[in-house]
Amino acid sequence: MKAKTLFLFTLIISIPLGVVCANPTLPSLSLSMGTTENPQDVADVLQVVFLITILSIAPSILIMTTSFVRIIIVFSFIRRALGLNTMPPDQILVGLALFLTFFIMAPVFTEMNDSALQPYLAEEISWEDGLDRAAEPLKAFMLRQVNEQDVALLLHISETEIPEQAEDLSLTILIPAFMISELKTAFIIGFIIFIPFLVIDMIVASVLMSMGMMMLPPVMISLPFKVILFVLIDGWNLIVRELVISFF
Repeated sequence: MKAKTLFLFTLIISIPLGVVCANPTLPSLSLSMGTTENPQDVADVLQVVFLITILSIAPSILIMTTSFVRIIIVFSFIRRALGLNTMPPDQILVGLALFLTFFIMAPVFTEMNDSALQPYLAEEISWEDGLDRAAEPLKAFMLRQVNEQDVALLLHISETEIPEQAEDLSLTILIPAFMISELKTAFIIGFIIFIPFLVIDMIVASVLMSMGMMMLPPVMISLPFKVILFVLIDGWNLIVRELVISFF
């Protein structure tokens, strides 16, 4: 009885498989090149290629021109100061930094959408004008955070004349200057964060030395004290609040 049941089950399964193998319906993909007398067709193809290129480097653009750099570096300093090498995990820190970036950049993205993307989709402006309009609010954001010394350094290296207005700076100058300024600011914040936890490490190390416990690692004893201190002062709330305020 079991053999018959197994045979019938095998037969039922093999029938659709045989049909699929006999008449396969797989999708096909073909690429073709042709000639055209309409220059607009070539322009449309080039626009599609350009958009695909922009999408491929979108993560790098998000990192280079937004608040992501400062946030993720400060979070890394916090984890290092606490002595937690893998907690919280990298995925959680990157995710939190990414959503905080979207929160901070929401007004900029909204202005870019209203002034550039929607008019372009409505075919009111060309894509060149759309790029120029989209760059304006992004430039304004970076100019509020960038250090004048970093801009002057890049202008000197590139041997570029100083523009009359800051808004006339090119993105090739403004973006690297913005990143250097963000790195500097993030390291300053990280240094300030390190100080109280360094004091705890020094106190614990001094107590262990006075007790003659030379072989016991001070980090092992100070770690729970640093964690409980960070929790009692609501450290994540303070750090996130100060990071967000620092961009406005």
